[in-house]
Amino acid sequence: MADLILNAKESFVLDSIQGSLYAAHRENLTLLDFNNNTKVVARNDWNKDKVALICGGGSGHEPAHAGFVGKGMLTAAVCGDLFAAPSVDAVLSAILHVTGDAGCLVIIKNYTGDRLNFGLAVEKAKEMGRKVDLIVVGDDISIADNPQPRGIAGTLFVQKVAGYVAENGGSLEQVKQAAIDAHNKTASIGVALTSCSLPGESNDRIAQGKAELGLGIHGEAGIETIDLPTARELVSTMVSKLIAAKPLTNNAILLNNLGGLSPIEMNIVTKEVMESALGRQAKFIVSGALMTAIDMKGFSISTIQLTDEITKALTAEVETESWPGAVARREIPVTRCESLIAKKAFEPSHHEETAQVLRKVCQSIINIEAELNHLDSIVGDGDTGSTFAAGASKVLAQLEANQLPLQDKSKLMTTIADCLTSVMGGSSGVLLSIMFTAAGRDHELNGSLPKALQAGLGQMMAYGGAKPGDRTMIDALHPALEAWVKEGFLTAIEAAKAGAESTVEMTSAKAGRSSYLNSDSLSGTKDPGAYAIEIVFSQF
Repeated sequence: MADLILNAKESFVLDSIQGSLYAAHRENLTLLDFNNNTKVVARNDWNKDKVALICGGGSGHEPAHAGFVGKGMLTAAVCGDLFAAPSVDAVLSAILHVTGDAGCLVIIKNYTGDRLNFGLAVEKAKEMGRKVDLIVVGDDISIADNPQPRGIAGTLFVQKVAGYVAENGGSLEQVKQAAIDAHNKTASIGVALTSCSLPGESNDRIAQGKAELGLGIHGEAGIETIDLPTARELVSTMVSKLIAAKPLTNNAILLNNLGGLSPIEMNIVTKEVMESALGRQAKFIVSGALMTAIDMKGFSISTIQLTDEITKALTAEVETESWPGAVARREIPVTRCESLIAKKAFEPSHHEETAQVLRKVCQSIINIEAELNHLDSIVGDGDTGSTFAAGASKVLAQLEANQLPLQDKSKLMTTIADCLTSVMGGSSGVLLSIMFTAAGRDHELNGSLPKALQAGLGQMMAYGGAKPGDRTMIDALHPALEAWVKEGFLTAIEAAKAGAESTVEMTSAKAGRSSYLNSDSLSGTKDPGAYAIEIVFSQF
């Protein structure tokens, strides 16, 4: 069961509304206070000179519906408690507050509670002399020939079209007819991998690896549970159902995140929708978390057949918080570029002594792969041996294929750097590649191998951030190279061993995976990177 961040169930919706008003970019909204626990968000710039538009229903679908209040769309939104229709009095209060001589159109989704409560409020308003009418949206096509289809995200298309006609001075009859026309041309279907979280209730109905197709926006079960396919296959299934229910040519698409889909997943879905049979005929797309089901991990696709008037309506500017605008379909902009990364091509050359040294070094690393992995399983993530062995194997393969410039140590170190980055994952490959790249450059200038490696180590430390005493390979490599420069290679062998041994007593790490572990996990275990350096130097 997923937890929710809230103060109390009783204040859940009002707290949310107030928070949204604090964060609103526009100053054209107001919370109507009738001193009777109603929760109505309305335009504060409304002067009743045009047809008013009211929508609403149970909360939990944010930003719907209050996020679509503003010039060019809704005049007011009546918010019920979580997934519960607002009271008749709340709806009636909103109607009376916004309705002028031009009248008011109420747009609701096809759910019993909404039909009854909003319907009764409309009848009461008529009795009080108000010019008011109502339209019920049922755009869900997941159940074929359903006499009472649910209202889901396609409702936003209807609101946008009706809002455009109202803003441009249409009569109540014209606004209603525009809404009906938009409704008749709209179809929607949703899918989810999880249900939504409700306070104190479980949301684990949908098993791992499954998806529910054709579900509502209140956590209702879908019409079909399917094995979760690829994004392309899933979109294709949904699109085929939309096209079968309402064959469309030129259309607009509303792609709605039901609340829990991550941005990267939503982007993938968008790609597949726009490359589908439906998307290829789309002129516009509207996308975002627009009518959610709290945190439901899923999405819905809505489509509307375009006419000239509907196109004008969907692309017209509005002054709302949450309508993202309709984006015209376009091909993905791709700039063809010539790669400016020039890999230096070196002529292979042979040098027997260098070949023997390289062979010894690489084979020694390969031989201790399992041992390094074991050490790393204690103080890291268990892959140091495999990572180092991959780099050593790549260099060894290049050596045996006579593809290395063995006679030129500067070029050889640059080539080794390229080998390591091509096969070594994580940070180790990059760090060692930095070291050998810098060492190759220094050797070309100064000609000293130990000093060049020392310069390379300096760059590795500068970029990697580790230093001696941080419990990394540097604890063996730094003293070894320092001893080699000052006293010769035999001293370097002992220095590497002593440096590696020093890590056994280090109870804290300041770099690498070990830095996330406590002293009990580190105590008595040699750092695997430092041990690898010790083994390399011990071969000579």
